[in-house]
Amino acid sequence: MSNLPRNLYTATQVRELDRQAIEEQGIAGLELMEKAGEAACEIFTKIWFNAWRVVVVCGVGNNGGDGYVIARLAQQLDKNVVLLQVGDHRNLSGDVKACAEKLLEVGVKPEIFSIDKLEQADVIIDAMLGTGLDRDVSGDYLSAISAINNAAAPVFAVDVPSGLDADTGRVMGGAIEAHSTVSFIGLKQGLLTGEGPTHSGHVYFNDLDVPDAIYNAVPVSSCRIDSNSQKKYLPRRKSAAHKGRYGHVLIVGGDKGFAGAARMASEAAGRTGSGLVSLATRQQHAVQIAMTRPEIMVHAVEKSNQLDSLIERASVIAIGPGLGQRGWGQKMLSAILKTSLPLVIDADALNLIAEQPSKRDNWILTPHPVEAARLLNCLVDDILLDRFAAVTELQKQYGGVVILKGAGTLITTEAECISLCDQGNPGMATGGMGDVLTGIVASLIAQGCGLKVAAETAVCIHANAGDLAAVNGQRGMLAMDLMPEIRTLVNP
Repeated sequence: MSNLPRNLYTATQVRELDRQAIEEQGIAGLELMEKAGEAACEIFTKIWFNAWRVVVVCGVGNNGGDGYVIARLAQQLDKNVVLLQVGDHRNLSGDVKACAEKLLEVGVKPEIFSIDKLEQADVIIDAMLGTGLDRDVSGDYLSAISAINNAAAPVFAVDVPSGLDADTGRVMGGAIEAHSTVSFIGLKQGLLTGEGPTHSGHVYFNDLDVPDAIYNAVPVSSCRIDSNSQKKYLPRRKSAAHKGRYGHVLIVGGDKGFAGAARMASEAAGRTGSGLVSLATRQQHAVQIAMTRPEIMVHAVEKSNQLDSLIERASVIAIGPGLGQRGWGQKMLSAILKTSLPLVIDADALNLIAEQPSKRDNWILTPHPVEAARLLNCLVDDILLDRFAAVTELQKQYGGVVILKGAGTLITTEAECISLCDQGNPGMATGGMGDVLTGIVASLIAQGCGLKVAAETAVCIHANAGDLAAVNGQRGMLAMDLMPEIRTLVNP
């Protein structure tokens, strides 16, 4: 997806882009529909160049109009085209009706949707429901979605997979599971987060030659980031470099039985380039960790006042990996919250803060959806319903920078638009991945990055490392598999 634009939009914003293109720039709606159909046809014929039997499934709105254009163009390319209509064709109007009439001119007559027609398809084009969907799918549309998902042929979605909320990435009752999706004019943010990646597949984009002036007049909703966009924050080191220039990370965690989390966070901080890494952990873990990774300065800490000297030497503190929520963890967090140093808050530290909420500007919170639900005192389903709203509310209540982890990780501050990282993969859904991210974030802060830049860059490094580590397969990937990839990525 590296060729996708950075700016992301909601459905309402894209409709405004459409309106301005038509009313302010004088571009006919039918012309935009024709261009959308041409772009989609060009993409799907490149992906499935041997496909001959093409089944186009259309609704009665503008998304269906795009489908009529695709069907006509595919027919003109000597494909065997079948167009299946979902919804009453008598409701066709305006540009959509005009496109339907043009399809008749090339000898393709729309048919009522039938599951049997899907069986012989080489590829299925989904042009049923676009960005105007405002309620859960039901009736004939839901039945058609189910049938298409159960068909053997791959699916190519037009603008947005039918049934997917273009704003949030939420499935609205049921949604097409596409192999690929092409988005037009403005890239819809819901394609890249939540359930969006599962249902969108590989995402393509075409701006339909809409003038730049249109984009300048409509604000963006969020911004896409990836490793390429963040490379500028990882400059080459000077020859006279020494460890004192690259900060001192203090990791606090590893209650009894949870040494691994603190160890992984500490190593990730070192692999990202921190000059020094200290780890404050329980006494029973100290010797073991020091023996397996001697570069980490491991300190046995049983009482909170033992942190004082470590805090004095630190540039940044990350607390939470393996911290636990019992007495030791509570005391460690209480002591750390008294400092003025920048903080990275993860795992059990987030759960403890949820019990006694506080707010500060110089910390980064890194919750996954379950932790986010605890912080907002709501259900996990409420978080998943609208991840953009959730990350915004987290930042409002707790301040600083918030990283809401998951497919299409979101990062936000109070003043700037939400950033979305579209890298990463399901193989990263395993224990320890969050601990590694915490170490990367803390390391970048120690090396001089501002909190927002550190959060964004760390998320991209972490996600990209996961993608590189998954080359030999996603299932069975471990958090420590990311370490060599992290080292490569921080040396662009």
